[in-house]
Amino acid sequence: MESQPLLRGSSMHSKLPSWTLFLAVCAVGIGGTFQYGYNVSIINSPTQHIHRFLNDTWTSRYHKDLSPDLLTFLWSVIASIFSLGGLCGALVGGSMAIRLGRKGALLMNNVIAIVASILMGISFPTGSFELLIAGRFLIGVNSGIGLCVQPLYLGEVAPKHLRGSMAMGSSIFLTGGILTGQIIGLRELLGGEAYWPLLLSSSCFPAFAQLVFLPWFPESPRYLLIDRGDELSCARALKRFHSSSEYRREMEDIQRECFALDGEKPKKPWQLFTDRGVRWQLITVIVMTMGQQLSGINAIYFYATYIFKQAGISAEKIPYVTLGTGGCECLTALTCGLLIDYVGRRYLIIGGYLLMTLWSVVLTFSLTYQELYSWVPYVSMTAIFAFILSFGLGPGGITNTLTAELFIQSSRPAAYMIAGTISWISFFTIGMLFPFIVLFQGGLTEHARRDH
Repeated sequence: MESQPLLRGSSMHSKLPSWTLFLAVCAVGIGGTFQYGYNVSIINSPTQHIHRFLNDTWTSRYHKDLSPDLLTFLWSVIASIFSLGGLCGALVGGSMAIRLGRKGALLMNNVIAIVASILMGISFPTGSFELLIAGRFLIGVNSGIGLCVQPLYLGEVAPKHLRGSMAMGSSIFLTGGILTGQIIGLRELLGGEAYWPLLLSSSCFPAFAQLVFLPWFPESPRYLLIDRGDELSCARALKRFHSSSEYRREMEDIQRECFALDGEKPKKPWQLFTDRGVRWQLITVIVMTMGQQLSGINAIYFYATYIFKQAGISAEKIPYVTLGTGGCECLTALTCGLLIDYVGRRYLIIGGYLLMTLWSVVLTFSLTYQELYSWVPYVSMTAIFAFILSFGLGPGGITNTLTAELFIQSSRPAAYMIAGTISWISFFTIGMLFPFIVLFQGGLTEHARRDH
């Protein structure tokens, strides 16, 4: 039977036991969820430049213009192939974490990121959009593996009383990657037409940083003892991560879990679906993961530019206002990390969804009546920022911590594979269907205006 974590925060102090643990979190995060957030963000800036590249390449290759429908299709492939790569990464991430270790899987994952960066960087000088597609697929694989393995590592190296706060490191680096991508993608930096290949290939820098710094830190102590049976290496890792007075307590906790498992091998994803002992944990993770992706956060980002225009912000200044949305996510991820072990997971999740519902209602009314009064677009802007803050404070942050806390060592990698697969499938489905929903809605709106 899986152990159930307490949903209320611990009363113990929240001080990190060592600088080594803090720096290990940074070394893991920079090549993990940071890469995901960064690569989701940077593809938005050079959209028009990539469209021009596709047109010019097609014309020079086939001596005829690229049709608008085919251009839309090629751009959709470039944008959505990232999600398919992420799905593939999620499917292999758990197996890599078992065979190579948590640290070994993350280090090997950087090789994929470097190859992807090279392919995207040389796509323009070689005149091959196929290389761009291949690079986006590989960087998606990199992100899928990172989203699977990084939370696994953080959940296993964290002291019990800080497990929630440290698991939030995944969300903090993810939002940090989004904000960094928004900044680097400004036209004054790498967002100009001449620099978009450099912008896409800049994903290699986080990969190189992790290859340089991560080898200096130990492997997950739980993996060393429970999966490999190496008690000496486990003790050494714990001594580096924790103070000399605290590491014995962590060692005893790992030994108790190891004894309870009684040599049980890591489970496969399909075995979790047939295990009645983890049924509710699995349902919880699946529902929460789908809820996070289907919560409407993608729609909010889609409409943000339109609402900013309606509020009278010039097109040249909108990218700088958009930085505020990335800053909001970073702020709430940090705030959630501080509150999670004190307020509790349940209250943050329920409160976050209730606030998101409230601001969705406000945004719906303000979008409906924003042409009647000049001040209504500013209400829409306020609702957008409030919705993003509510998402980051609850569902955006807490969801990623649950898998590590709800499952024991033998089930954890498989649970991350399932959660990652659900997340990427939902992300891909939204990416494919949402533009058609917007197009259909726009057609209905135009028809209503003509009737009026």
